[in-house]
Amino acid sequence: MAQPRTILPHSPAWVAQVWLAFALALGTTMIGVFYLPVEIWVKAFLGMGLLFTVGSTVNLAKTTRDIFEAEKLASRVDEARMERLLVEHDPLK
Repeated sequence: MAQPRTILPHSPAWVAQVWLAFALALGTTMIGVFYLPVEIWVKAFLGMGLLFTVGSTVNLAKTTRDIFEAEKLASRVDEARMERLLVEHDPLK
């Protein structure tokens, strides 16, 4: 049976870069919305839109990961069933 691939964890530098990029993008956009020369209700609307976009992005990423993990698990189950059938198969019976 083929050995499952080992997924290597991300390096600390990559994780730091991802979090820094996220914080920088969110922070600069929030500052931009805050300093817009518009009425407060427009700023509030844009701020709510920004927060909703961030939340939706997190949910989309988690859902995509969960679908991938479920497909990987189903593939492993199918491989185990096939392996069991091949082991139990006796062509001389």
